[in-house]
Amino acid sequence: MTEKVFYSDTYLQTLNAKVTAVDGPWVEFDQTLFYPEGGGQPGDTGSIQLTAQASDVHYQVLDTRKGEASTSICHLIDNADHTLQVGDLISMTLDWDRRYRHMRMHTCLHLLGALVPAPVTGGAVGADKSRLDFDIGDLQLDKDTLTAGLNALIQEAKAISLETIDDAALDANPELVRTMSVQPPRGSGSIRMVRIETVDFQPCGGTHIRNTAEIGPVRVSKIENKGKRNRRIHVVFDAVAG
Repeated sequence: MTEKVFYSDTYLQTLNAKVTAVDGPWVEFDQTLFYPEGGGQPGDTGSIQLTAQASDVHYQVLDTRKGEASTSICHLIDNADHTLQVGDLISMTLDWDRRYRHMRMHTCLHLLGALVPAPVTGGAVGADKSRLDFDIGDLQLDKDTLTAGLNALIQEAKAISLETIDDAALDANPELVRTMSVQPPRGSGSIRMVRIETVDFQPCGGTHIRNTAEIGPVRVSKIENKGKRNRRIHVVFDAVAG
């Protein structure tokens, strides 16, 4: 079992942990800062270093994925001949710039979903650009209008909080699930929810910022026709956001 420290403190950048399993280049720890790929958000990257006295052994973490067990998280080490063993104590450091951009983008996609009154058919979070696909029917979309709407919500500095509901509550409110192809995991007793003050409330397992103001200026760069009813909306950070 891997403790998901990235949920209890999304902004934490370093953490001490212990190796609990090794399978070639894939390594598990008793706890981790690294978010595993899922929900359209890429797995985190960064580095680890052995904390034994006088040790200078360190490795890059190239990717993070969910393990075969629902409670395990696997980290891809850049060296297949690494010397990590079960019981080793390490210090992990997150590639914070990349993760923070993912957090800002993921939250931005929630705002986009709130602005487009249509079911979501897919999506992907990126460090530089992201997208959501919508089953829009006869709805008409405009890049400039959506850009203005997103930046207005960002500038309003909406607070973001995490909550949980049970399966029964979600079943009683099916409109909370915006995605057509992916359902939130059930059976654990609680479902993780992300609330953006007065704007959005939906199940989500990703990492998010604390306030929409952190996103910075964004722009809808393109709206693609992906079928008779499907439209793909691309969002990028505006140049002044960096």
